[in-house]
Amino acid sequence: MTASYDAGFDIGGTRLKYGLVDRDGRLVQKGKVRSPEAMADILAVLEQAWFSLRKKAPGPVRSCGFGIAGFYSLKERKILQSPNYPSLSGYPLIPALRTFIDVPIRIGNDANMAAYGEFKHGAGRGARSLVLLTIGTGIGSGIILGGKLWEGEGGYAGEIGHITVNPEGEPCNCGGRGCLETEASAPRIVRNYQALTGRTDVTDSREVFVLAKAGDAAALESFRKCAYYLGIGLGIVINLLNPEKILIGGGVVSAGRLLLGPAVDEARRRSHRISFAGCRIEKAALGNDAGLVGAAAWARLKAGSRG
Repeated sequence: MTASYDAGFDIGGTRLKYGLVDRDGRLVQKGKVRSPEAMADILAVLEQAWFSLRKKAPGPVRSCGFGIAGFYSLKERKILQSPNYPSLSGYPLIPALRTFIDVPIRIGNDANMAAYGEFKHGAGRGARSLVLLTIGTGIGSGIILGGKLWEGEGGYAGEIGHITVNPEGEPCNCGGRGCLETEASAPRIVRNYQALTGRTDVTDSREVFVLAKAGDAAALESFRKCAYYLGIGLGIVINLLNPEKILIGGGVVSAGRLLLGPAVDEARRRSHRISFAGCRIEKAALGNDAGLVGAAAWARLKAGSRG
């Protein structure tokens, strides 16, 4: 039987990543381009990438999945609000895509697609329930319960980055205050360091990481503060969902024990000991490919592809 493939697109804030994935989750092709802003330009880039994948595919392409940052309505089948792409908000994307994509199309929230990718083909393989947190400039998350992606009633579930962990914290872009995203993401590490030292020349969390590795007390404290709030968030997730695994991905994970060690210790203090004991907190495995691999796997599932 001829092997079939599925296309996956991950439309991120600065990069549009795409690839062709086999049924075992292996990427047989992938590419990336800078993300345009105008709707016409986005569609042009997607069309070019799609035809490139089809042309080079070693077998039939059965479906095509898209992971997009924003609130994707299951009922209206469109992005109602996209923080990275205002032109996508309310736009009838599926009809536009169908003008050049002739296979079944599925769209989902980018973090949900990444969680599904890890569940099917990454560090979550074999688990029945897991939560993925991706920590970078923001905090994305997705939830798998009972072996299925949990999308919620309207499609908006899994916004763990916007649970309140510090009621007196800074305002968040979502309209809330003291969200996990404002207290434990990469920009917060930088703001912590600047507040502690008065230095404005340090503008990247990687710089703070280098300083912390060298023993800089303010840099170490900057990570400790973020780890504290991340641990509170993890404790809430463990007590609420009792997941088998929590996977941590994103750029900040490279800090390793500086962040994750104290965060896990705080989660242990914040969650019920029985639930904590049954939850493994591990690093995600697919890195920047999680979203497109998950989008392809999700499209295959929904299209009922075989091969």
